[in-house]
Formats: sequence, structure tokens, C-alpha cells
Amino acid sequence: MLSLADVLEALTGIRPEMATSVITEGAIDSRQVIPGSLFIALPGEHHDGHDFVGEAFEAGAGYALVSRDLSSQFPVLDLCNPIQAEELNHQLSTLEGGFCIRVIDPLKALQQVAKFWRNRLDVQVIGITGSVGKSTTKEVVAEILSQRYCTLKNKGNLNNEIGLPLTMLSLTEVHERAVLEMGFYVPGEIKLLCDLSTPRIGVVTNIGTVHASRAGSQEEIVRGKSELVQALPEDGFAILNYDDPLVRKMADQTQAHVFFYGMDAMCDLWGDNVESLGLEGIRFWIHYHQQKNLPPEVLQLRVPLIGRHSVQTVLRAAAVGLVDGLTWQEIVGGLRSASNDLRLIAVRTQNGALILDDTYNASPESMLAALNLLNDLEGRKVAVLGDMLELGQYEQRGHEMVGIRAAEVVDELVTIGERGKIIAQAAMEAGLPSSRITILDQVEQVIQFLQPELKPDDVVLVKGSNVMRMDRIVSALEYQP
Repeated sequence: MLSLADVLEALTGIRPEMATSVITEGAIDSRQVIPGSLFIALPGEHHDGHDFVGEAFEAGAGYALVSRDLSSQFPVLDLCNPIQAEELNHQLSTLEGGFCIRVIDPLKALQQVAKFWRNRLDVQVIGITGSVGKSTTKEVVAEILSQRYCTLKNKGNLNNEIGLPLTMLSLTEVHERAVLEMGFYVPGEIKLLCDLSTPRIGVVTNIGTVHASRAGSQEEIVRGKSELVQALPEDGFAILNYDDPLVRKMADQTQAHVFFYGMDAMCDLWGDNVESLGLEGIRFWIHYHQQKNLPPEVLQLRVPLIGRHSVQTVLRAAAVGLVDGLTWQEIVGGLRSASNDLRLIAVRTQNGALILDDTYNASPESMLAALNLLNDLEGRKVAVLGDMLELGQYEQRGHEMVGIRAAEVVDELVTIGERGKIIAQAAMEAGLPSSRITILDQVEQVIQFLQPELKPDDVVLVKGSNVMRMDRIVSALEYQP
């Protein structure tokens, strides 16, 4: 496990033999500290981590990376200036218990330690990026690889310049694989994450419009996501979505072996005859062209992932297993044990109506996939749809596309938020009668409207960007025995 000696060697180039204390994990929130944590004091939009160093130590943190001079409050090892081995060992001999390690930039120090620690370990990293499907793919890939290897994955959405190095601090000598989701907000971010983690396998799910407001355009998103395949080594693998032309073109930007997946027989791995089994999952045929001069291997799969769009998740996760040398038995075992509720959760109301809770986040692509799932289910179909954020120049068109599809699928449409009104207008123009469309502004209004309206055979999709807090709708309607 990571030790204080590793942290100090990463920051100074000197390895003090007396610094043998084990560091259990990294934390930036004092409420998430466990005994032995390394607390990283970062300035935030509303709070500064330096104000919570005391709480972190009370919770059991072993050490804290800080940039402020906190020597009047806590013992401090000052590394803001170069230090010699003799002086470092002397200072360590005077420090007892938990203490602060003062550096110029705690975030850069965290990244420096994470990179150092990753390079000390014999672990293979799988990087996953894309506009939609990263988290689900990460979970399924980790499930598959865990059939053979000791595997680490990001917790939750710890996928940025802070979260990914925090995850890497949890690596140990027993880990053989690390499945790391890589988020993209600005150009250069994925390049940084790859520099820290050195992936050998890279997976790109698709290119959508989410985060276009930050990146500037879809072209910038392509450039940003391409940083993963550009970072792969010659003996690595770029696993690319052949069905997405923007991802397919990334094959020209990598020195790694290219492995295409999709729904086209031109792919190395492809699927067809996809059948939705409703909330039980999907069934389809999968084809693997291991050698182009031989017929493909073919098998039928049934997996507990919900929605026809989940076939893409299965294909890319299986592709990782194949290029990493796993057997079909191991891959199928991982797929069958994949969690049903990776993101979309089905719950019941008191009168028996079914709610599809897909409130984690939203983009045009994921909204359309959720509506397609709703279309596959029996019952009166109700969609409660909220704003999709960070679409930039694609905001109007993205919401219109969702409205048009909603008109084809739903019996009742409820929208919330200013952008939700675009969905409602597009649905009306696409032929959904205005009498079946309800436009509301607040979550509380949606709850009050739905409670008396829902019937036992209703299927209700609730989806919108995370900041819309549409999870409160589900919480209010869900049956609590």
C-alpha cells in the first residue's frame, strides 16, 4: 500500500526510511476521511479545504497536503522549498502523529504522488472516455476483468484531474488492472489524465454534444477525446465505436492496435438481432472476427442490462476482455453479474406504477435511449423530462430532437425547466396533442401533478440533468413500506 515514504519520495526525490506509515486512501472532503487518509486541502467554489484540516485529523487522517502556513495550528513539514535528505530526516524525527505537508500547490502535489505511485506498480490501466456511457462501461468492464484479475475502478464519478489521482492512491501491490473513467471538460484534460495513469487500453464510447458549452464545439470534443487514443503505446489497444463516424476517424490518430466494435459486420466485434426483454435486460447475437480469413465466432447472449442501447456497452466491455486475453466464459460471467441498476433504477409507487429513475444526468443521446426503452415497455407511457445542460450551440436542436421522439413514444409528457419547454413545443409540433402535455417550472409542481394522476399500469420515465434535482420526484413518489 501507499506509504508516507512514497509520498515524500514523489515530492522530494528522497525516500526517508523512517516514514513507514501506511496511507489508506486520499480524500478532499473531511467528511469522507477514514483512519490513515491523506487529506488534500483544495480551495473550492464555496469552501476551502484548509478550513477543515482540523476536522480531517479528528476523523483519523494521517497527513494533510496544504499550501497555507498552518504551523500555528498543526505540526508542519514544509516542502515549499528544496530540501536535503539530512534536513528532511531531522524534521521527520521531530514530528509525531498526524501532520501537514506544506507544498506550493496541493492539487499538483496530489497528481505528482499519484503518477509516482502508479509507476511503481505493475498494473495495467484501461482508460474509458466518451460523451455517453462512460460510467456504465467502466462498471461492466471492471466486472468482466474481475473474473480473472484483482481490479480497481473509479468510485462514482471521480473521473477528472482531482478524482482520477485520488482513485490511483487506492492502488495496491495486489491490483493487476485499473479501470479508469476519464471525463472531458476542456482540451488537454484527458492528456493530463493519461500522463498520470499511462493507459494501455483505451475505449471511446461515442461523441455527443454534452459539455459543448465548455469545450466550444463538437469538433473540440473530438479533439479532447482523441487525447486518449493518442496516448496509447504501440502494443496497446484503441477500442473504437465503428458506428460513430467521429470515433471511427480516431483510428488514424493512434499508434496502438485498433479494435472496432459496433453493429456492422465490418467490425472486429459486432452484434445483431437485438431483442429487448424489458426490465429483464436484452438478448442478442454477438460475432467476433478474431482472424479475418476465418468465419467469426458467434454466440447468443442474454445480459441484465436494460434497453436496446445497452448492446453497445456489452460490445465495448467484451472487447476489453477479448484484447486482454479473457475467455468467453469469463466475459459472459462478468456480463451476467453486471448490476441491473448501474444508472437507471426501476421503483414502484404505492399504487403500483413503475418509475424509471434515470435522474443521474442527461444528454440528447441518453434521453433518446431512455425514450427507446420506455417504448419497449408495456403500459401507459409517461415521460417527465427536464433541462439538459452544457449543450452550447446544440441546446436548441438537442431538446427539439428529444421532443420529436417523445411525441412518437409517450402517452403523457411532463416537462420541467426553461429548456424543457423546448421539448414540449417540439413534441406538440410533431403531433402530440397539447392536452397530453404539461409544462411546469418546479420539482414540487411535478410531484403535486403526478401524485393523483398515476395509475397502476403506468410506466413513468424521469430524466434530466443532475442539477435539476429530479431525483426528488422519484423520492416523493416511490413507495416506502
